[in-house]
Amino acid sequence: MLRTALALIACVLASAPSQAQDLPGEVPVVSQCLALARDMLLPRVQYVSFTPASLERGEVSIRFVGHSTFRIESASGVVIATDFAGWAGNGRVPDIVTMNRAHSSHYTDNPDPEITHVLRGWGTDGNPFASHSLVVEDVLVRNVTTDIRQSWSFDGEVANRRPNDNSIFIFEIDGLCIGHLGHLHHALGPEHKAKIGRLDILMVPVDGRYTMNVDTMIDVIRDLRSSIVLPMHYFGPTTLQRFLTGMEVHFPVEIQQSPQIRVSLNSLPPSPKVIVLPGY
Repeated sequence: MLRTALALIACVLASAPSQAQDLPGEVPVVSQCLALARDMLLPRVQYVSFTPASLERGEVSIRFVGHSTFRIESASGVVIATDFAGWAGNGRVPDIVTMNRAHSSHYTDNPDPEITHVLRGWGTDGNPFASHSLVVEDVLVRNVTTDIRQSWSFDGEVANRRPNDNSIFIFEIDGLCIGHLGHLHHALGPEHKAKIGRLDILMVPVDGRYTMNVDTMIDVIRDLRSSIVLPMHYFGPTTLQRFLTGMEVHFPVEIQQSPQIRVSLNSLPPSPKVIVLPGY
């Protein structure tokens, strides 16, 4: 009965009209991360360092480059860099880069011309907001827009917003749903969560000041309940530790020596955990 019900839900979602406004060169697709809830009863896995050549079908490589940039590689060899400001770590030029314009460390006006797909998280060319639905090989990239505060003084979550100038980018690879919150400045409402869907891996800014205070960010993380939480956008060990101290009450914390992990849908931990990857 459960499988039948889930299949019916998937059919309804697949047949529903899309509300995304796809940009030229991008195609409307059905998101697996919006269709079905993932079974949490999955085996525990050991996360190890590796070379890209060792990736097997269904596995994804995630390397923390630093600040808000992660280098993601699929089993077919598609390379993605998040919040790209000109540096994507060691290796070849990415196929896809995503950017947010909170400030200059999250985007560049002069990306390498060899990058095939440059996805900006804000409206361009007369569009009021960004709307992406891009498929490259085994990767689907889409986004959900959020607002940005116009003032850097932290005076609450509602006042002084600039609408739709940040994007949560979602990468769907071999059944995995990976979300990068970008420069998130406010809590997520039901309308955001409905568009986001399931996130197995969550990349979270934890500075506690330029994005959101630590307690509010922790509430967002607990609400999304991703299997793996990867902290980013912190300024030294003190800032990171403040976030980890708050998170330890809710999720176990694992400190990695390597800046990269490999993971697949079938190797996700059975309950949420925070994994700290050292940047370089």
